[in-house]
Amino acid sequence: MALRVVGAGLGRTGTSSLKSALELLLEGRCYHMYELRGRPQDVPRWERAMAGEDLDWEEVFGEFGATVDWPAASFWPELSAAYPDAPVLLSTRATAESWWASMEKTIVALLGEPLPEDDPALARQRRLTKAILAERLDERWWERDRGIAAYERHNERVRSEVPARRLIEWSPGDGWGPLCERLGLPEPEQPFPHLNTTAEFREIVGLDADS
Repeated sequence: MALRVVGAGLGRTGTSSLKSALELLLEGRCYHMYELRGRPQDVPRWERAMAGEDLDWEEVFGEFGATVDWPAASFWPELSAAYPDAPVLLSTRATAESWWASMEKTIVALLGEPLPEDDPALARQRRLTKAILAERLDERWWERDRGIAAYERHNERVRSEVPARRLIEWSPGDGWGPLCERLGLPEPEQPFPHLNTTAEFREIVGLDADS
C-alpha cells in the first residue's frame, strides 16, 4: 500500500483527530507517533533516517495509507519525494500562540520529565523524539519564542515548497470539507472526530492535571 496522504503538520495541530478521520476516509491505517509504542522496530529505522541514511520507507509505511504527526511530519520532504502522487497535508492551529499553549502543556511537559529508564523501549522512543525536535524543529524547541518561530518557519517552508495543486491545508474546526474536497471523497455523515485534547493527553501520559 503506497501512502495516499503525507502529513506535514506538527504535533498538537489536531493530528489524532486527523488520524481517525483519514482512517475512515481511506479505509486504512494512518501512521501517528502513537504507532511507535506498538512498533518498536520502527525506532531504529527513524534513528537511521535521522543519521541521514537512505531508508526503504515501505519498511515503515507498508501497512499504512497516510501519515500525520511526528516523527513522519519532520520528514515530509523525504516522504513527499518518495510518494510523489500523495498530497501533502499541512495541519495548523488558528495561531502560533494557540499551538504553543497546547504544545507547552503536553509535549514540552512530557519530554521535560526524567526518561522512564525502567521502560527501555519507551525511553529510547522519547530520546528519538527529542532528537528529531532538536534537529528538525529547533535546538531549543522547548523555549516559547524559539518554539513559536520554529513552528511558523516549518509551516512557511511547507507552503513555499509544496505546489498548490498538491497541498491540503487544514485546521481544527475545518471538519471534513478540505480533506474530502481535495481527496475527491464524499463527506461522511458522522461528525468529524475530536480526539486527544490537552487534558486527555495529560491523563494518558500521567502528567499532573493541575500543573
